[in-house]
Amino acid sequence: MRALRILLIVVVILGGLFVIADRVAVNYAEGEAADRVRTSEGLASTPDVSIKGFPFLTQAASGTLDDVEIGIKDYDAKSGGESIRIADLNAEMHGVEFNSSFSSATAESATGTARISYAELLKAVRKQDAAQVAPGVTAQIDGLSYGGGGDKVKVGITVHTALGTLHPTVLSSIKVTDGKVSARADSLPKVGALELAEGRIRAVTDFQQAIDDLPAGIELDRVEAVKDGVEISVKGSKLDLVG
Repeated sequence: MRALRILLIVVVILGGLFVIADRVAVNYAEGEAADRVRTSEGLASTPDVSIKGFPFLTQAASGTLDDVEIGIKDYDAKSGGESIRIADLNAEMHGVEFNSSFSSATAESATGTARISYAELLKAVRKQDAAQVAPGVTAQIDGLSYGGGGDKVKVGITVHTALGTLHPTVLSSIKVTDGKVSARADSLPKVGALELAEGRIRAVTDFQQAIDDLPAGIELDRVEAVKDGVEISVKGSKLDLVG
């Protein structure tokens, strides 16, 4: 009986030591992976990397991790050749294969979200020059804001006429089209007694905006309007994370 108790104590101690060693190893691996991702993507700050699953050591021995979560703050993507700031980019990588030095890593698939503020998106979509929508009348987008959730955003327009400046607002539906965030006005704005050609006014109210150069080649999937910006679902497969 005494021998059994001793054996149980030894098993518990060894189990505890294994858990400690496993956690130390995973913390080290997360740090190394974060540094590699920062270097590979040219990030200004080190991302958050969290390796899921237990035990880590058995996953590491196999060279494949089940799930790895990566969080990046203030990521600079590309939009029409210009920079666009993604406030929060979070991705969960599945089936991550790596080599022993962490110098190469690929993910079988990935899902995640990217949030862009309305102010940042406006900088990307706002026309530098007002478009002519009627003789002597020009208009341009001057604001984007929350439209009540789902796929709705409010698009503020500035219209310049000989009689003064007007500021109509339209409710637009947003979605991902051909890898771009697109918006189309549900109805066209009424601008006093002016008769505005639909094609011309839609050249102002409607837009498509590319969001390129996302980490590891992940792509836009769906978009949703939230109070502080648009939240874009992203996805990818066969992704090069490091290397």
